[in-house]
Amino acid sequence: MKSSTGIFIFIILLSFFGCKKKEIEKVDELQFEKNVISNIFLEIVDSIYMDRRVMLPPPSPRIDFKTNKEDTIGYHAELKKYNLEQDSIKNDKTRILIGVYDDVKKISPQETEMIIKEINLSKYSYDISKETDEFKLDLTQFKNNKKFDFQNVDKFPNEKHWDLNDKKSLMPVGTIGITRIQFNKTKTSGILSADASCGGGKCGRGFLIIIKNKSGKWKIAKIIQTWIS
Repeated sequence: MKSSTGIFIFIILLSFFGCKKKEIEKVDELQFEKNVISNIFLEIVDSIYMDRRVMLPPPSPRIDFKTNKEDTIGYHAELKKYNLEQDSIKNDKTRILIGVYDDVKKISPQETEMIIKEINLSKYSYDISKETDEFKLDLTQFKNNKKFDFQNVDKFPNEKHWDLNDKKSLMPVGTIGITRIQFNKTKTSGILSADASCGGGKCGRGFLIIIKNKSGKWKIAKIIQTWIS
């Protein structure tokens, strides 16, 4: 009887430590992914962000309906103003305000289909836990970045109401969102999805991004545009 009880306790302990080991492994995996995202996030933003201040095209020549000719005087004045505004934006050293969707979620089914069309997934291990698990991107780690000022998009009105013609407000110039990463088996390469918008519900783009670990540093290997609006 004592022998059976001992075996039972031993099995319970094995099960307990086995569960604990899996929990630790899961935490380690998540921390690894968070570290990779922290390392690659700035390069992703710099590669795909949209700035609503520079999205509108230059003015087109107007036609004087009385003479049926181009109103060159008015057109050149507007074009000059437009070019001055664009030069001012390009030369502005103020940090670029970007609204960030800090929920790092799974890649959507539609994006998964796009991945299959673009990439051979046999080298990648699909982690089913990423379909339910998500985490918050810690923006404080980028607070000293000299080019970008990242703020949680929830601090601002819904981006659908942003005015694309507004170039001087304290609203973000655009938004960024990223998904969780699917890694290959050796964790030297990964796939994630990202999207960028300039607000107003009128312009946005989606991307699949392949990243690789080169000499201990994560870098973007390829960007594939998947949609545009």
